[in-house]
Amino acid sequence: MTINAGQPVAPLVLPPGTTKETFTAFIHEVVQVVGPDNVTVIRTQEDLKDGTYENPVFSHDIYHVMDKDYMVASAIVLPASVPEVQDIVRLAGKFQIPLWPTSIGRNVGYGGAAPRLPGSVVLNLGAKMNRVLEVSVEGAYALVEPGVTFAGLYDYLVQHNLQDKLWIDVPDIGGGSVLGNTLDRGVGYTPYGDHWMMHCGLEVVLPTGELMRTGMGALPQPPENGRKYSGRPDEEPGNKCWQLFPYGFGPYNDGLFSQSNLGIVTKLGIWLMPNPGGYQSYLITIPREEDLRQAVDIIRPLRLQMVLQNVPTLRHILLDAGVVGRKKDYTSSNGPVDEAGLDAICKKLNLGRWNFYGALYGPEATRKALWSVIKKAFSAIKGVKFFFPEDIKEYCVLHVRDKTLQGIPTFDELKWVDWIPNGSHLFFSPISKVTGDDAMLQYSVTKKRVSEAGFDFIGTFTVGLREMHHIVCIVFDKNDDDSKKRAHKLIKTLIADCAAHGWGEYRTHLALMDQIAETYNWNENILMKFNERIKNAVDPKGILAPGKSGVWPAAYPKSVYKL
Repeated sequence: MTINAGQPVAPLVLPPGTTKETFTAFIHEVVQVVGPDNVTVIRTQEDLKDGTYENPVFSHDIYHVMDKDYMVASAIVLPASVPEVQDIVRLAGKFQIPLWPTSIGRNVGYGGAAPRLPGSVVLNLGAKMNRVLEVSVEGAYALVEPGVTFAGLYDYLVQHNLQDKLWIDVPDIGGGSVLGNTLDRGVGYTPYGDHWMMHCGLEVVLPTGELMRTGMGALPQPPENGRKYSGRPDEEPGNKCWQLFPYGFGPYNDGLFSQSNLGIVTKLGIWLMPNPGGYQSYLITIPREEDLRQAVDIIRPLRLQMVLQNVPTLRHILLDAGVVGRKKDYTSSNGPVDEAGLDAICKKLNLGRWNFYGALYGPEATRKALWSVIKKAFSAIKGVKFFFPEDIKEYCVLHVRDKTLQGIPTFDELKWVDWIPNGSHLFFSPISKVTGDDAMLQYSVTKKRVSEAGFDFIGTFTVGLREMHHIVCIVFDKNDDDSKKRAHKLIKTLIADCAAHGWGEYRTHLALMDQIAETYNWNENILMKFNERIKNAVDPKGILAPGKSGVWPAAYPKSVYKL
């Protein structure tokens, strides 16, 4: 809807403590910065139209488990440059308006682009700030803006004939923001799968509107002509080592901007993987549910010794079944698939209860040597089978993973969300030790609760060097209020259950941030107290993403707003 000068602006939900007059004044000044076409005010319920992964919305969470109009934006703003972001932040401070920055809006399962604090103004950074600023073959890195997706970065390499020199690392679905996923500590599946570990150098707009570069970026690059740079700070060429050495000198600040609300990251360096000189993906099917214990104990030493070079996954049968079909293709039951049903699906798809996907990298001699060790180790499990992609003619998950594990973005993994009609999902993501006992206990605890809630267990263990991300996909019917309530209750129960066992989540949906933050409460909750002190010192007006990761500023008291 057009915003006319001088006319009052009335959103569906005002920012807390803000009058219509103050909000109107803020919006009109923002329009002067970005132009009227780049500001949208959410005025009515009719503006809350659910989007899709391909066409995300920025007004609310498309997979909402609470009321649709609870975590809702008051307005959406599309800045086109770093100076515009700075100006908006300064205006937010002037008018005491909370902002919620987002990159692409595809953080589905964790809340999408919705703000944690109702009435916040969402900054859609990725719509116009979407450039690949640099790719260095020599240094094997890229420098990107918030709107660069994994698919977009891959396309850039292809268009510039660099795909044979450099590989990117991709998550399961290739449409997310490289910058956003990395800041949220997302993972991929090549040897460069820990995205936060592979980042190097940030540019950040602080709550004051000031611009900062971290690491070596804080050291100015001497100009080639001897003249001091006189242009915009955000366009000044970075130090030649900015994307090569992450630490610089003094305190290492980058972690303050990961899963946090202390700044708006406008540039991020990410390391790329040099072509390893050879590649082979594989699948190992593991027949019985209880084989999980033995499989994980086999995986641990191989991963620590880097025999397993990449970030492999140990996937439950229903996750694979959901990629190649829907629940109705396997059963007529509306309840959780029973043991006989799981066995039938395994037989139909020629898969195990657990299915291990990995890859070999390097020259042929290296790959053969590694494969002989891996195959011998897993052969200790009775009934395992080994496959390369060419061994299976029909469409299967291995064909998808074959692309993912070499950094080629895909979108096939979206299909399991349609396991049931009107499919939506929440991710429950606890961390586990890489031991068979821990994996079996965590699987047993989560599967029991999922079944009690009337859902199917759909999950995977993603294996890091010394831990596993256990990703449980809670698929519910978004058009069924009872299904939504059961999903919400389930994940709250799982958080409490896992905390009782000493397991914490690494990432979560907006509605669960407070609960999870409260489980990290060693020594009278000193970590949260420290985070709150930093927040109030750096952002005294509390304008940036109040409530993100459970960190509430004094301006928006936790006692009032926590869930």
